[in-house]
Amino acid sequence: MSQFSARVAIIGGGLSGLTAAMLLEQQDVRDVVLFEARHTLGGRILSVDAGGSVVDAREPALDRFDLGPSWFWPGLQPQFDRLVDELGLRRFAQFEDGDLLVERTPREAPLRMKGYASSPPSMRLAGGTGALIAAIRARLDHTQLRTGQTVRRLCRVGSHVDLRSEDASGALTTWRVDQVLLALPPRLAEDRITFEPPLQSDLASRWRATPTWMAPHAKYVAVYDAPFWRDQGLSGSARSALGPMAEIHDVSMPGGHAALFGFVGVPARGRRDVPDGVLRAHCRAQLGRLFGERATTPVADALKDWAMDPLTATDADQDSGGQHGEAPPRCADSGPWQGCLTGIGSEWSRQFPGYLAGAVEAAAHGVQDCLASASSQPCGGIVLTVQRR
Repeated sequence: MSQFSARVAIIGGGLSGLTAAMLLEQQDVRDVVLFEARHTLGGRILSVDAGGSVVDAREPALDRFDLGPSWFWPGLQPQFDRLVDELGLRRFAQFEDGDLLVERTPREAPLRMKGYASSPPSMRLAGGTGALIAAIRARLDHTQLRTGQTVRRLCRVGSHVDLRSEDASGALTTWRVDQVLLALPPRLAEDRITFEPPLQSDLASRWRATPTWMAPHAKYVAVYDAPFWRDQGLSGSARSALGPMAEIHDVSMPGGHAALFGFVGVPARGRRDVPDGVLRAHCRAQLGRLFGERATTPVADALKDWAMDPLTATDADQDSGGQHGEAPPRCADSGPWQGCLTGIGSEWSRQFPGYLAGAVEAAAHGVQDCLASASSQPCGGIVLTVQRR
C-alpha cells in the first residue's frame, strides 16, 4: 500500500472542493491533495454538449446544457456573483419572454397564460455551470488532483488523520494529513466513509438526517437547432400535472443551440424500473403535447437520474424532497475529530444550502475554520479574489 502526506486533504472535486483548493492556494497553503471518486471534476455540476454527450468540465465551450444546477441570483448571492465576475465568466438572464403553458388534465389542451418574470432575476452562465469548474481548475497551480479515488476511511491518529483511498482497480493508498475538508454532502459522507473512532453520535445523526440536494431528482434536456417556440410567442416555460416533467424551461445558449429542460416529476422509487430510453420517449411526447410536433424530434437529448448515482444519493434520499431548511453543524465541537474535520459541501451553507452560492459560501467558511485550527488563533474572514491570467 502506497503512503503519502499532505497538510490538507479535500474530499470531493465539485464546486465547493475546488473553491476551497483555490482559497487555500491564495493563503499560501500549497500542500493540498483533492480526492474525487469520479474520473472527472465537477460533482453535481454536469453538462452535455449539443450532441447529448456528457462533457468534461475542463473543456469549456458555448454549447453546454446543464443537468445539474443551472441558475444563480446576483441580487441575493453577491459573493457568488463576484466570483463569476473575477473568473471572467459571462452571465446572461434566463429567457422568460412570452407565454407560459400549463397542463392540468389529460382531457384538456394545454392552457396558455401570461408568463411571469423571476424576481430577483435568475441568471445563467455562457457555456453552462461547467465553465465555473474549468475556470477554477485552471487557476490551481499546486493542488494535487486525484480523480478516480474514493475515500473509504478516515482514522484519527494522534495529531494527524490517516486517510485511505481506493481506485477502480481496488488499489489502496494511505495519506497522512493534518486537516480534512469534506466537500461532499453530509449524508453521503456519513454513509460512505468509515470514521475511526466514530463521529459523535449527535453529529453523525445530524449529518445523516440532512437531505442531499438534487439526490431524489431526474433532469431531462432536449436540444434543437432553433428556439422555434419563441416564434409562437412562448417562453419555453411550462408546468404540468400530467408529466413526466413537472416543470420546463428554455435553456437555449445565446449564439448556440436551443434547448428545453425539465425536472422529472415522477418520484425516485417510481423511476427505478423505468428504462432510460422509455422515460426519454415520454419526455419527448410531453414536449410534443406542449410545443408541437417539432418538439418531438430534437437533434439530441439527455437524461440524468441523480437518484441512481451512488456518488450522489443514498437509499435515504429516495424518499426525500432533496431540500432542507437548516444546515447541520460542519464540525465536531469536542472529541477526537474536533479541529481536524470540517464539512464544506453546499448543504453546510447557512444561507444557500444546496445552491451554487452555498458551495462557495461553505467552502469559504470551511477554509477559514481550517486555517484557524491550524494556527490555534482566530482567523479573519476569507475574501474571494482571483488572479486574472
